[in-house]
Amino acid sequence: MIFKHLFSLSYALLQGVLLCAACSHADHPEPIQTDSAIQKSRYVSLTGNDQNKGTESKPFRTISRALDAISAGDTIFVREGAYHEKLLISKSGSSAKLITIKPYPNEAVAIDGEGLSISGTEALVTIRNTRFIQFDGFEIRNFKTQDKGNDVNGIIIDQGSKNITVRNNRVHHIENNASPQDGRSGHGILLIGNTTEALQDIIVEDNTIHDCNTGYSENLTINGYVDGFIIRRNKVYNGENIGIVAAGGYAANATANLNYVRNGLISQNEVYDIDGRTGPIPAFAQHNGAIGIYIDGARDIIVERNSVYRCGRGIGLVSETDNFPTRDCIVRNNEVYNNSLAGISLGGYLNYTGGGTLNCYVVNNTLFHNNIDKGYFDEIEGEIRLVENCIDNIIQNNIIAARPNSVFIHKYTNTGASNAIDYNLYFSTGEDQWIWNGKVIRDQQTWKSTLIGDTHAIFGQDPGFISTTQADFGLRDSSPALDKGNFISQAINGVLDLSGKTRSEANRIAIGAFQK
Repeated sequence: MIFKHLFSLSYALLQGVLLCAACSHADHPEPIQTDSAIQKSRYVSLTGNDQNKGTESKPFRTISRALDAISAGDTIFVREGAYHEKLLISKSGSSAKLITIKPYPNEAVAIDGEGLSISGTEALVTIRNTRFIQFDGFEIRNFKTQDKGNDVNGIIIDQGSKNITVRNNRVHHIENNASPQDGRSGHGILLIGNTTEALQDIIVEDNTIHDCNTGYSENLTINGYVDGFIIRRNKVYNGENIGIVAAGGYAANATANLNYVRNGLISQNEVYDIDGRTGPIPAFAQHNGAIGIYIDGARDIIVERNSVYRCGRGIGLVSETDNFPTRDCIVRNNEVYNNSLAGISLGGYLNYTGGGTLNCYVVNNTLFHNNIDKGYFDEIEGEIRLVENCIDNIIQNNIIAARPNSVFIHKYTNTGASNAIDYNLYFSTGEDQWIWNGKVIRDQQTWKSTLIGDTHAIFGQDPGFISTTQADFGLRDSSPALDKGNFISQAINGVLDLSGKTRSEANRIAIGAFQK
């Protein structure tokens, strides 16, 4: 079963087991270099010369020259300063001989696009058709275009690359500033499976992506034939349109059955202040529909232990493309709060796509005071929103704390079936309200009888958060949510809660993202 594979992946991460030889964690010290390893180091300095041998005393002038010179097992050390060049990383290491590109210890290095031309789809750093690469610790900045038809990127990983780690980078001011009517696209970091060979064993961790103008694209994107990835502990903020997306059904891959992302983990990311109203999508001009973390036509993805706030919508399990439903995914142990529209959204869009959301779990999340604004039809979207073709999804153990006179759960239409809703805690200081198949429901018994479910729900009790003003949604000792959830399995509910504590104890589990 798919969730067995994903649970094994998540549990291995918890125990510090490496998924691949290239995936060393930042908490693990690097091995001491031997004399032979030092001889294989390459050095780059703004005071160097590309005719040099690339030693520490006689460094290269450009990073590109060092990339031409490296072999498996080499490390490139880049000395402090701003390097105005576009990098192509295309040589491979091996499991025993990684290729590492990083700044010299304790020195700040920027790959700066100021003044560089852009034609078509380009990136400041491209990792292409290669294996066993670590790219660690750079500032990637100032790559901008105003020309129609360009796609501007900070970092691209493509063409079947494998065992790649992109870590500790700061990516910012990657901007497509073409006229909105011309459309525009860009990405801070883009993983794109655009060949018949999958991108695999890709880790993107501990990066910061901010202040990027991505148009109708996204800040951190996984698209096409990507099979096995981890996106963790990144901070994404002040961006256009979407924070993090795992997608399928677009033009990334020419082969339909390869053209979706699968088998990945999106964990411990902080996504905030994502706003689509400045981009080229006309519908976003009046409403902020930008989603913080978005699973769109992808499969077998875990979204866990993330914080998403002040975005358009919080988390989406949505399909924009017919024949590419989002399916077999888990959204668990996340906090989603103070977003403009829905907290968590499922299903295809109204009058747009029939793709839908199938066999997904939305469990043990904390939703608080989303729906700051009205939706596209002047409606309240709901803390949890179900639109077209939601089938066989399970929505359990969520704390749903709505704004006064807002909507807890809103199902828009009669499409979809067999969605199991139970063990949630509903709280508002205003009137209780649900909407199911377009019918407004304002009392608990009608809600339960309409749903033929939610018989174990907790209604009207303050969840007992530690501090809503400080956005601390941990639970006080008196919380009614403690030990009142339904434990399904570790594979579904997860090993850790949002704070890193054990998620369940003797199969007892709290409602919401925190065990306590």
